[in-house]
Amino acid sequence: MNLLDMIQGQMDDGVVSQLSKTIRADKGATATAANGVLATMVTALSKNAAKPEQGQALLNALDRDHDGGILGNLMNVVSGAGSQTSRATNGMGILEHVLGGKTNNVMQMVSKSSGLDLLKTGELMKLLAPVVMGVLGKTRKEKGLDLGGLTGLLSGTVSQAAKGGQEMGMISKLLDADGDGSIMDDVAGMGMKVLGNMFRKR
Repeated sequence: MNLLDMIQGQMDDGVVSQLSKTIRADKGATATAANGVLATMVTALSKNAAKPEQGQALLNALDRDHDGGILGNLMNVVSGAGSQTSRATNGMGILEHVLGGKTNNVMQMVSKSSGLDLLKTGELMKLLAPVVMGVLGKTRKEKGLDLGGLTGLLSGTVSQAAKGGQEMGMISKLLDADGDGSIMDDVAGMGMKVLGNMFRKR
């Protein structure tokens, strides 16, 4: 199983088009930025799951708030019409839990690498975060994954994506960095090619 492939399965051309309309941006730039957001979120989730306390917290959050139900009305979610007061669709809340203090660094990195405006990148991140958690939660529920299974899914996904180039390693370093900004520049300079332009082929 590959979580990024599962997310891609949800992101048809209509969803990507709606994302670009919602944030009022070019579709190509939106797709490129989405690649970076998804790669970074999955890497961060993998790191969190590998730590016992954070892994259990992730498991609890999935069971409590993310059963994949939002995927049944995905266009509503990516249009921004979903209630931000719901923990299942509260993108900023999800980002704070998953990325912690690195949210702004990730936003800047994705903006630089994709050419998408910084504020629009932030909006895109908030829209995509519930989708990632929804797919992960649905998979846990359907496959009966325990913490070990969840960790294996996430680490396996990161490992497979890393075969496409150095970008996943650079993203990993960004998430680990104490943050003088230099690593962010390095990651941005690499570009976001790791997912093979997964939305552009649609």
